[in-house]
Formats: sequence, C-alpha cells, structure tokens
Amino acid sequence: MQEIAANLVAVRQRIHAACLRAGRSPDTVELIAVSKTLPAEAVRVACEAGQTHFAESRLQEALPKIHALSGNLHWHFIGRVQRNKVRKLLPSFEVIHAMDSLRLATYADEIAAELGLFPKLMLQVNVADEASKGGFEPAQLRSEMDALLRLKRLDILGLMAIPPAAPDAESARHWFVRVRDLRDSLEREFGLSLPALSMGMSGDYEVAVEEGATHVRVGSAIFGQRAYQVDGEIG
Repeated sequence: MQEIAANLVAVRQRIHAACLRAGRSPDTVELIAVSKTLPAEAVRVACEAGQTHFAESRLQEALPKIHALSGNLHWHFIGRVQRNKVRKLLPSFEVIHAMDSLRLATYADEIAAELGLFPKLMLQVNVADEASKGGFEPAQLRSEMDALLRLKRLDILGLMAIPPAAPDAESARHWFVRVRDLRDSLEREFGLSLPALSMGMSGDYEVAVEEGATHVRVGSAIFGQRAYQVDGEIG
C-alpha cells in the first residue's frame, strides 16, 4: 500500500495537466477514488494522502467501510442501483451516480420523502446503446426529462456514463463528447442546469477531463490493478 500516496500524486498531476490543456481550472474536477473490493485500510492510507472522495459499487461491502472510517469523507455509489437497496443507499451515500430509469427514480423520490432526504444523483446515460449496460438512451431521456424534473425530492446534478470498452483512451473521446453534448442540449431544451458530468476511469480519465468531466472515477491507477473482474470491469 506504500504506492497509494505516490499514485494519488501522479493522478492529480495528470488531471491538472489535462485541465490546462482544456483551458479549465483544476478545481472544477473531483477525483473519486474507487475503493470497491479493497479493505478499509487501503482507504485509510488514501485518506492520509489527502483523498476525501471514495466510490463503492456494492452496498453490503461499502457499509462496513463507511462505519469504520471516521472523518470528513464523501462516499459515492457507482454501482447498479437495485430497488430493494434504495432505502439503505439514500442515507449512506452523498451522491448516487447511476440512476438509470424513470421508474427507479420515482421510487427513490418516494423513499426520500419518507426519510426526509433530498439525495443528490446523476442520470446514467447509455450513449452507445449497449445491451450489457443500464442507463437512459438519449431519446428516452429527453422524452422522460419532464417527468424526472417533477420528482422534487431528487437533486439531479448531471449525467454519468461508461463508454464502450476501447483499445486506447483516445478511442473513448467521441463518447465523452456525446455525453457532454447531450447534457448541453438538455440544459437548453429544458432550461435547467446540469453542471456535473461523471465520466472517465483509470484508462481514460485524462481524455474525459479534456472533454468536460467534473467527476472522474479512478481505481486501479490509484490502488493498483485488481486481479479479477468486478461488476464487469477490471478495476
């Protein structure tokens, strides 16, 4: 775990450089360390190196870490949201990144009202129409946006996307552009603000930042390569 601090420095430097290339302030990008499958000790080491935002994808794995680690930490949920877990998810995570249907959002709104919460979330978009991934198709999101905006307990921050697997980071660029353009068009069409774009992982976060990402979800570039698959991805 000794390399975690050095890896964090390197990732932050690359984010800074990507921001400069894009004419952005580095303060506009939040680095989220993806700690799924890792022990609480690894999160603690990253905390000692100044990292405060962490992401998990499984509720049962995340809750013991959240309870074990004190301090001013911000927890993000990046996994597939299951209806039967919503009641526990909403009070446990600061931001939910993958709300993927109107039906699920409507249910989350009802539970949030019961719990007295105003949860922050991203709408997951499936820009490549991949059958293996959840999320709103762009046309579907446009047709359902009015209904989503009527859910007054939900604080919709923006969009989240996972581009198709690609041989190199540059191949993901046009997908990030599509997500950004979709966000921009929704803002114009519905007269709203969607400031957040959650996109970019260990292999392509620099390109994502160049194309407007405000939240990058980085796991293996910080904690080291995972040796097995988690949620369909190698971390």
